[in-house]
Amino acid sequence: MAPLSKSFLTSSRIFSACLRLHSSLTSQMIENMDKKATWDRFYAENSRKPLKNFEWFFGFEAVHNFIMPALQSRPGPDASLQVLDMGCGTSALGPSIYQRCPLPVRVTCVDISPVAVRLMQEHVRAKAVQPGNCSSQLDFVELDCTQLHKHFPPGSVDLIVDKGTTDAMLKSKEGKRSAGLMLKQCLKALRHTGSLLQFSDEDPDARLPWLETEARGAPVAVQEVGELRAICYYCYQVTPHPHVQP
Repeated sequence: MAPLSKSFLTSSRIFSACLRLHSSLTSQMIENMDKKATWDRFYAENSRKPLKNFEWFFGFEAVHNFIMPALQSRPGPDASLQVLDMGCGTSALGPSIYQRCPLPVRVTCVDISPVAVRLMQEHVRAKAVQPGNCSSQLDFVELDCTQLHKHFPPGSVDLIVDKGTTDAMLKSKEGKRSAGLMLKQCLKALRHTGSLLQFSDEDPDARLPWLETEARGAPVAVQEVGELRAICYYCYQVTPHPHVQP
């Protein structure tokens, strides 16, 4: 992608443009992107067959160079890498990791919307999506991302990918507290060698202070992803600190 330049578009404006193309959701509902009902309605209104993956920001190819290096070695000789696609919606991100990772990997795609989960389960069955390793697994789970502990034991996940989920919460009317809780749940679920990758269009001047405060001392780094459709994107990486208890 082209070098980055300053962008004054927000995630809410991007989402608004998507809605004009894909849905009749109102501006009032855009303020409630942290709510299950909002996404149930959105995916129900756009559940055409065959399913067309809805990508928040961009697809897998735009960021595979950030994701795949984190999947180079497994935690044990007989263990699979554990990957969480958080707030997956109907994105092809999780299935692409499953298809492209040469090592055994268990990709769990979670979303608060049972409609999105059902659509993706049906979609991957219909397409007969094949893994990059015969031992890999791909699961879709209905789960509130502020309650990851209900599905993921502490220290059990190698990589968490968040493509726009935190952005949706932070832009929501009442989502800031939920976004902070979700970050803490991620740090608890990650192995000490694991990473959380947040893909966002929010400028580091705004996102880094928030991450550093909410992560309570866990290391935070940022890399430029690039510019796509005149919007600048960043990859924020958060890694658990062994002495920090979220």
